[in-house]
Amino acid sequence: MFDKKERYLNREISWLQFNERVLQEAKDSTTPLMERLIFLGIFSNNLDEFFKVRVATLNRLVKLRQEYSDEFGFNHQRILRDISEFVGELQTEFSTTYTQILKELEKEKIYILNETQLTSEQGGYVIRYFRDNVRQHLFPIMLEVFEEIENLQDKSIYLVVDLFKTQDPDVDDHALIKIPTSDVSRFLILPPSEEGRTDLIFLDDVIRYCLWDVFSIFGYDKFAAYTIKFTRDAELDIDNDVSKSFLEIMTESVKQRKHGATVRFIHDSTMPEDLRDHLVKKFKIKKKDTLKKGGRYHNNKDLMNFPRNVGGAHLWYESMQPMYLHELPLNKSIFDVIRRKDVMLHYPYQTFQYIVDLLREASIDPHVRAIKITIYRAASNSSVINALINAARNGKHVTVYLELQARFDEQNNIYWASKLQEEGVKVVQSIPGYKVHCKLILIRRKENGQNVYYAAIGTGNHNEQTAKVYADEHLLTSNQEITNDVNQVFHLFDARYNRPDFQKLIVSPFNTRDFFMNLIDQEIANAKAGKKAWMILKMNNLVDKRIVDKLYEASQANVKINLIIRGICVLIPGIPNVSENIEAISIVDRYLEHSRIVVFCNNEDPLYFTGSSDWMQRNFDHRIEVMTPILDKEIQSELWQILQIQLADNVKSRYISTGNPNNYKLNNYNFKIRAQSEIYKFLRSKH
Repeated sequence: MFDKKERYLNREISWLQFNERVLQEAKDSTTPLMERLIFLGIFSNNLDEFFKVRVATLNRLVKLRQEYSDEFGFNHQRILRDISEFVGELQTEFSTTYTQILKELEKEKIYILNETQLTSEQGGYVIRYFRDNVRQHLFPIMLEVFEEIENLQDKSIYLVVDLFKTQDPDVDDHALIKIPTSDVSRFLILPPSEEGRTDLIFLDDVIRYCLWDVFSIFGYDKFAAYTIKFTRDAELDIDNDVSKSFLEIMTESVKQRKHGATVRFIHDSTMPEDLRDHLVKKFKIKKKDTLKKGGRYHNNKDLMNFPRNVGGAHLWYESMQPMYLHELPLNKSIFDVIRRKDVMLHYPYQTFQYIVDLLREASIDPHVRAIKITIYRAASNSSVINALINAARNGKHVTVYLELQARFDEQNNIYWASKLQEEGVKVVQSIPGYKVHCKLILIRRKENGQNVYYAAIGTGNHNEQTAKVYADEHLLTSNQEITNDVNQVFHLFDARYNRPDFQKLIVSPFNTRDFFMNLIDQEIANAKAGKKAWMILKMNNLVDKRIVDKLYEASQANVKINLIIRGICVLIPGIPNVSENIEAISIVDRYLEHSRIVVFCNNEDPLYFTGSSDWMQRNFDHRIEVMTPILDKEIQSELWQILQIQLADNVKSRYISTGNPNNYKLNNYNFKIRAQSEIYKFLRSKH
């Protein structure tokens, strides 16, 4: 899949390598057993989104036949073949890992049963549960008369049921049943068959066990059921009808997504060939591109929601309670604190509650006049949005830029947009051609007759749910140069095409790429002058070709570069005479590494930046992104320690390379450094 003469790794293959790292966590025997199941769910969910977006996009390009290669020179058809091969290998590993985990669960007296393994007591319990909780959500469709294939949803799984009558052997009818996982838990804990034992069953098998309860009134008395699943193209076709509001356009586009082209059709491998062929013909499935055999159960992403009350504490991660900061006591005004000095929050090690508290304080503070915020992904029951609504009710001028095009959260954001508008909040819904991905809060306060601004600039969403599992940073500041720039960003949302001048912030799509390329050039010049020259770059994805080439140039000038890249990295470290001075690692652990922190040596007077932007073409050219300098020396020191801990990780760190990708970074020392645990200890020691 890789020619060593090449200078770049294909982005799709690099992403699959990232997902392989997630699978490694499921395979790792040192990961608590129940958490290994969760990682299988994360792997499966990631793969679904990969097919919905990246594979769907490649299929579109191949179909259009307008572009045969991407900007890095990779042929789309070749990459699709490589993806198919790689995914096949990963799916085999997934199945092997799942089987192994089931065996280890049995050692803990935890059993996942199917419908043929129930005791009579358990069978009676399943029937009662089915009638009380499941039956009302089942609406079978007779396959022979069903024509609206486009209405089958890609987030759902279906049972294809073979229906037989013993008295009439010629009858072979088929029904389609959607498994109602949005209404009922995918897992049912059963009465134990013996003391000290835990038995569970999939919802799929609950339905299989009770098929007679649905179909026997029509004379059917023998059944066989096989699971199928669709994955559809998730790209939105945005209508340009100027007579519609953007909210209306997005609402219609999200509905259209349900009818997207089938990218993948997975079916139970035990399904009879004649039934499979019948479905392929009925659903107009292209065998070459989309037909995949699978196991008995699909939508393994539901493993992410495996019941938390199963298994002893030793089978789950040890709790790491979010900390409070001594400089932000709960009984003191946050404005009073950040008026004196900047504060940096680190999630999930420290509590996100401070952001909710900041908004709550602003909502009732008589001196606060206005609150502005960007929201990309909001929690399903968002305290942030409730605080904003409360502020509007208290007479504050509240403006929310709500990104309706946040992929897979469009429907949730459409709901919140309507809710906010009903409460009198000003909702700004779109900037044509751009996504707003920056994470900003701006609060205007009247102090001594003057407008004073307070700002929060983050690397992650204003989302109290994801803040528990995403590792992010959030700067709270009253530095008026920075906060005035934040105000300019919000003016940009109103003025649309009027580009502001920024004094401190680095803002896409205006100057982010050029700004950081200039800093890299400065390191190159310093190295050539015999001065120390290095950089540490931590981000989610590194894809932009121009900046990758600039990093290669820096490496050739003997600039030492450390990359900490969670996901996609098209740059290849260690190429002789090209990237020998670049080392790249990826850390995958219990928390999702999501922060962006970049540091430049700057002739031994380091420059620190953090914010929302990865180094990708979309972040540089097609999104509103914000990076801020970190000026406070204490915060700089804190970020430096965090980066050094991550670079020293020898437990969850893997090398990014091409020869042996995802090899763990090990050393010969007797002690282990697990970055996320050590960062928690480091921050706790400070507070």
